[in-house]
Amino acid sequence: MLSRRNFLTSSAAVLAGAAMVSGRSQAAAIPEALTNSSPAMQPPLAPPNGQDYQSVVTLNGWTLPWRMNGDWKEFHLVAEPVVREIAPGMKANLWGYNGQTPGPTIEAVEGDKVRIFVTNKLPEKTTVHWHGMLLPNGMDGVGGLTQPHIPVGKTFAYEFLLQDSGTFMYHPHSDEMVQLAMGMMGMFIVHPKDPNFRRVDRDFAFVMSAYRFDPGTALPKVAEMLDFNIWTFNARVFPGIDPMPVRLGDRVRIRMANLTMTAHPIHLHGYHFSVSCTDGGWVPQSAQWPETTIDVPVGAIRAIDIVADAPGDWAFHCHKSHHTMNVMGHDVVNLIGVPQRSLVRAVKSVAPDAMAMGSDGMGSMGEMGSMMPLPANTLPMMTGTGQFGPIEMGGMFTVMKVREDLARGDYKDPGPYKFPQGTVAYEVDAAGAPVAQKPGSGESPGMNMPEMKVPGMNMPGMDMPGMKHNH
Repeated sequence: MLSRRNFLTSSAAVLAGAAMVSGRSQAAAIPEALTNSSPAMQPPLAPPNGQDYQSVVTLNGWTLPWRMNGDWKEFHLVAEPVVREIAPGMKANLWGYNGQTPGPTIEAVEGDKVRIFVTNKLPEKTTVHWHGMLLPNGMDGVGGLTQPHIPVGKTFAYEFLLQDSGTFMYHPHSDEMVQLAMGMMGMFIVHPKDPNFRRVDRDFAFVMSAYRFDPGTALPKVAEMLDFNIWTFNARVFPGIDPMPVRLGDRVRIRMANLTMTAHPIHLHGYHFSVSCTDGGWVPQSAQWPETTIDVPVGAIRAIDIVADAPGDWAFHCHKSHHTMNVMGHDVVNLIGVPQRSLVRAVKSVAPDAMAMGSDGMGSMGEMGSMMPLPANTLPMMTGTGQFGPIEMGGMFTVMKVREDLARGDYKDPGPYKFPQGTVAYEVDAAGAPVAQKPGSGESPGMNMPEMKVPGMNMPGMDMPGMKHNH
């Protein structure tokens, strides 16, 4: 695995040697270090040229390397088929950029002149639209309207000045229904020229996308508009989504782009936050108000700012409950309260493995997923375990982990929160007295719950954001 130090050292040498390449040369002359499909890593705290800004950490992603060529900052995107691990136990055949969907995050600075080479290795034509950015009309990326489509096997160059800082994204405007449904999207972050302008200590980013997979399949239904069953942060579902480790007292920004077909009310537990930025620019501080949930409309971006003053493991998720589940059948009959024992006995006579489901709600589905065989390449509806047992979530769910003892550049998962004595909800008897804990249960009820065996359910030991080379 590449270490951050080794990658930066090798990249710096390649970038320096590439500076003599002509600005309008074909992308074939761009070093492989800039087009590598798998340099997944946490971005450095400052870019190689020493520019003083706080780089973004992309959940389960990475930042695209660049080189200076005169006064142009050059990037290279390769549009191509990719295999994306949605979570351990399920992989999807999608389209993306540079080996991943969403594509790598592009980071630059207000006032930069950027040149972005786009090579098309898809089976059809494409373009790239720079969503929310102010630029010349001919660089806007709408196929047929502002530019020719990029043919298969060809490379186009986009050149423009970054007029404004803020949070933006990129995606095609060519066969858009198919290409967006296949995962072609990415974030574009423009940092303020003044490094002290609304500076934060930790800066996270991700794109929301949605897919429809039939059980056991790896290719999404691109013509689906309403009935999606995989809802993702950066094409990952819980528990495969990176947590957000935060040092107590840090100022934190979370940037969220929505390229699904519905709005998402994103909710953070334990905190009040303010909306600091949209894809239209920075929100004046006088116009901000406290929130715990912010709706992110279709085709829009919202960034929220928080002061991390409360330690713990705080849930962060979409508040549409079916968006925090994995592959689920939307036509399932409601059997709550319906006795099924006699029916199950009859069915078992011809199908011995038959099981009753739903009479007592769906909370047991996570446990049943560890006992029931699933079609290949299919995730349980609810997954994930914590120190107290099943978390019963999936889809658009992760955790902001606030810890006092994190180092400034530490993005490793710190593991479960150690609750101070007497701060966890507990069982009481009819008289209101605490129920004695079972021997060996630890300081908090349920800490020694049996380990679940559903693929991908074990959270401890996850790498820092962006370190997974094949995710």
